[in-house]
Amino acid sequence: MGRLQDKIAIVTGAASGLGRAVATRFIAEGARVVVGDINEQAGQALADALGEHATYHHHDVASEASWSALMAAVTSQVGPPQVLVNNAGILLPGTVEDATLDQWQRLMQINAASCFLGCKFGVAAMKAQGGAIVNIASISSWLPIDGYVAYSASKAAVGAVTRSAALHCRKQGYPVRINSVHPDGVYTPMMEASAPGVDAKYLLFDRVTNRRGRACLPEQVASVVLFLASEDASYVSGTEMRVDNAIQGMGL
Repeated sequence: MGRLQDKIAIVTGAASGLGRAVATRFIAEGARVVVGDINEQAGQALADALGEHATYHHHDVASEASWSALMAAVTSQVGPPQVLVNNAGILLPGTVEDATLDQWQRLMQINAASCFLGCKFGVAAMKAQGGAIVNIASISSWLPIDGYVAYSASKAAVGAVTRSAALHCRKQGYPVRINSVHPDGVYTPMMEASAPGVDAKYLLFDRVTNRRGRACLPEQVASVVLFLASEDASYVSGTEMRVDNAIQGMGL
């Protein structure tokens, strides 16, 4: 028996990177996984690769109508979801001087509003039978990073939504747990795009060859997401789980 045996799990932004690693791990742990992504070709390819217990749904996380359609389709086709991972997001650089309002609004819509919508629809779907929501944030939600002001703000919003929604569920007596995961760098296509031409060995942490490396592998974060989604974390809600290898002590 897997740790998510027969549970219905939705993973947003699942076609690549961390979402792909989470969806793959969930399948290995017995879940029925809904691969949500705006990239139809990559999303369907992943669902096909994961096998009969995975299905792809086209999903725009910044659209309320898309959330409504996704939840209705999942509930009618396989049943109400018991796990939701709000993973989809984008990364755009910019300091407080050179970031534009358009960049700010785009990051807030895709990274923060999507988390609000996911929690809103997720709680509604889970409050009767119970479930777990895991929101992917970032260390930039609390660690000052001058070159990513809007991204940092969007991820801080993810943390705030998580805490508020988790407390709401407790006070309402809903059996829904909501937590956030705050990784440092995760070696995904998004990180590769932000550091073009840089070899992975200079980014990944290695206790022997690169102790100042800041990146980890998606699978390492997926293990933490699995814990929070599973019954092993049955008394964990409203927490910010840092997956940052003690970055606060690096003097950055």
